Amino acid sequence: MNDSMSDNETQAPARAEAGGHDANIHPNQFALLKQRRFAPFFWTQFSNAANDNLFKFAFTVMVTYQLQVSWLPPAMAGLVIGALFILPFLLFSATSGQITDKFEKTAIIRLVKNVEIAIMALAAYGFLAANVPVLLACVFLMGLHSTVFGPVKFAYLPQALNERELTGGNGMVEMGTFVAILLGNIAGGLLIAVPEIGHVQVAVACVLMAFAGRVAAQFIPPAPATDPALKINWNPVSETWRNLQMARQNLVVFRSVMGISWMWFFGAVFLSQFPSFAKEVLHGDEQVASLLLVVFSIGIATGSLLCESLGRRHVEIGLVPLGAIGMSVFGVDLYFASRSLPPSEVMGLAPFLAEPRHWRVMADLAMLSLSAGLYSVPMYALIQLRSQPTHRARIIAANNIVNALFMVASSVIVGALLKGGMSIPEVFLCVALANAVVAGYIFMLVPEYLLRFIAWVMSHFMYRFRVTGDEHIPLTGPAVLVCNHVSFVDAILLKAASPRPIYFVMDHRIFRIPVLGALFRLARAIPVAPRSEDPAAYEQAFDAAVKVLREGDLLAIFPEGGITRDGSLQPFKGGVVKILERAREEGIAPPVIPMALTNLWGSFFSRIEQVNGERVAMVRPFRRGAFSRVGLNIGAPVAGADAQPEALRRHVEELLKRN
Repeated sequence: MNDSMSDNETQAPARAEAGGHDANIHPNQFALLKQRRFAPFFWTQFSNAANDNLFKFAFTVMVTYQLQVSWLPPAMAGLVIGALFILPFLLFSATSGQITDKFEKTAIIRLVKNVEIAIMALAAYGFLAANVPVLLACVFLMGLHSTVFGPVKFAYLPQALNERELTGGNGMVEMGTFVAILLGNIAGGLLIAVPEIGHVQVAVACVLMAFAGRVAAQFIPPAPATDPALKINWNPVSETWRNLQMARQNLVVFRSVMGISWMWFFGAVFLSQFPSFAKEVLHGDEQVASLLLVVFSIGIATGSLLCESLGRRHVEIGLVPLGAIGMSVFGVDLYFASRSLPPSEVMGLAPFLAEPRHWRVMADLAMLSLSAGLYSVPMYALIQLRSQPTHRARIIAANNIVNALFMVASSVIVGALLKGGMSIPEVFLCVALANAVVAGYIFMLVPEYLLRFIAWVMSHFMYRFRVTGDEHIPLTGPAVLVCNHVSFVDAILLKAASPRPIYFVMDHRIFRIPVLGALFRLARAIPVAPRSEDPAAYEQAFDAAVKVLREGDLLAIFPEGGITRDGSLQPFKGGVVKILERAREEGIAPPVIPMALTNLWGSFFSRIEQVNGERVAMVRPFRRGAFSRVGLNIGAPVAGADAQPEALRRHVEELLKRN
């Protein structure tokens, strides 16, 4: 990587933070590995995860199989090492979040990597001297190192990447992390097991990995401080509480934090039980246990990478319910696949793979972990996108604290369940069923997840939905979206196309339709009735619409006033002008974004059918077959002062011609 960089690359973090779209958008997330604003950071993070796990796993193997330490029995070694590593996350995450917000992030990353070299030098001495207390101290120090690096890692991405790259960037980081964990564990186990020179090999490998990470960090471009005037509170208890309260101020962010923490609880249950599951249930040896870890890691990596393409390169939180469903379905099937396996002698890898029933277990594990990737990446991206930039690192620190608490809780609860007589498959079943309950609760608290999931399913499995011009939807600030009205699902398709939540002004009669009415109420759509029919409701609708703009959100309106009955574009009414006038009175000047839905006329949800002389919809399912092609063309913003009904109609008419 060349140390020189272009103006475009040095300015990329500022562009991303401002919410702009890069005109030279990359073909996919892997292209980010050719960009200096991402590649050095990726390899720094990769080396960090690999070194952590190489060191911890080699140390665990050493005290379990090679040394006799009276005060650290082998059965307790993994638990003690894991607890020491996670302890700094509970104690110092709040402080590290403040440091990340206050100081330039690249400088922090380089300082952390310098410290890692010193820690690994001390660990090298510990391996060479077989000094367990020194190595335990290094475990704690590496936990502290990761505690400081965690908020920087997730706060750097939204400064370096724009919204269309954020999901792909997070997917790459998650994929890289789990691949690095896998490679680190494998390398640590293989190196420490070599007779006579195993300790030397591990010592050298740990130091070399630390140096590699520091070299990569040298090429990360600057990422300015987001709150340089922040006064650091060094009290971890009060600051932890303050960070949690800060996260609670944005309910979507806070509940996403809880959702991510639940995913770590869920994953920790499976990861912690792989060795026992392989031995006691699958009757496999250490190689089989390693195979389970490989399958799990590949699944997480695959799910993480799929998020960008499945989400059309936006932060698509509609994937979160899909992931949650997969986690429960395949977790339950894992119980049924593993509970009926017959007793046998301990098997190596080849005999294990020769048994067809074991492939079902591996398929469940792969799909379960893939679903976890689909679940977690959009949530991480949503926290990064919705958190206030000046507080972002502290929100991420709060997330790390809650994650650590949930992981500790998982160990305690699983231990109690196993001690109470449950088998490992029964524990997996309980966690899979609990996941369905927890996920359902979160989606009811934050209906945006559920609504986006419905929109995602409809735009992927009912229609072949193509969106052009979505870069015209602003990523921040208020805007009014105006669109032609062709069917009863227009609002759902607009929601699928937007990277942000949309609040709709809709004819009050649509709320009477079963299912659709419930969905629109869940989406907090604004019902509007004609002034002659209900003057109070008419005025309340305009007040509610202006409130949406006042709060900086997207407002959508169908200016035709109703769904077309013949497929043609109807005259636009003046409601949008009234909304804009009221907004201007409050000093709000939102742009107006014209949109045109194409090829929806004639679909099941359009009023194409005629029954008793009335134009009706939803009579003949699949009247145009499955996966019919529909589109949404989005035009350039129009200034509010120029947004007269006839002018807006002409804009939409032009967009319809692009079909």
